[in-house]
Amino acid sequence: MESTETPLTLDSLLDHVQAAPPRLGRTRLISIDGPAGSGKSTLAGRFEARAKARDLNTFVIHMDDLYDGWAGAERGFALLRDHVLQRLSDGREGRYRRYDWNTGTYAELHVVPVTVDVLIVEGVTSCDRDADKWQSLRLWIETTNEVRLDRGIERDGEALRDHWLEWMRWERDHFATQSTRDRAQVVVDGNPEVPHDPSAELVAKSVALPHDSAAS
Repeated sequence: MESTETPLTLDSLLDHVQAAPPRLGRTRLISIDGPAGSGKSTLAGRFEARAKARDLNTFVIHMDDLYDGWAGAERGFALLRDHVLQRLSDGREGRYRRYDWNTGTYAELHVVPVTVDVLIVEGVTSCDRDADKWQSLRLWIETTNEVRLDRGIERDGEALRDHWLEWMRWERDHFATQSTRDRAQVVVDGNPEVPHDPSAELVAKSVALPHDSAAS
């Protein structure tokens, strides 16, 4: 894996994704994993904007919408695998219900059409091994525990601190079991000090892509 601390354009990564044959039916899958509060959803939104600028039919799934509550991350991935990824691979539309964190129940149905060009899935478990065969690009984003917890409490409130701390313990063990970081093709700094254009670039800590792609 090549080490780098310089900005990498999102367009160069999309070039890499588009250059390879799709692995999920006609769809190319980008998965963004990493600890809670590291910047996954923000990065997914930036990839979505760049993909849509290319007139690519793009769909984003947030794993938070699939988890069955704080203890339901593994079930969330199973729903993604069985009802979205496997179905798209088989040439059928993906289907999932959004988890409502206020009511603690699954709510409205969402449909992922087979015509989607780029599917972006962000969240803890999105890069679990069972999804490897369908992925065109695997990214891991990280920052310090202190930054992550501060972001989480700012977003969710002090009342959920204990939930956050328990989640951080769980995800640490899960990532170790899955070797998630080691299997990523790009490791991203989620709180970079390197000057860059956040709307168009990320700061990569390491890159493991073919030499004729964004890593070259």
